Amino acid sequence: MSRLWTRRLSEETGASMVEYALLVVLIAIIALLAIRLAGTQVSEAFSEIGSGLQ
Repeated sequence: MSRLWTRRLSEETGASMVEYALLVVLIAIIALLAIRLAGTQVSEAFSEIGSGLQ
């Protein structure tokens, strides 16, 4: 049983999983910020186009 825990703690798959999770979270945050910024600009552009058509 002791060997199992020692082997389990020394494996790097857990560390890799945490690193991948952190990367996914970072990418998600950047994507949300980009969408928010672009969304505002696109909304303003459509508003100007709509006002120009009336």
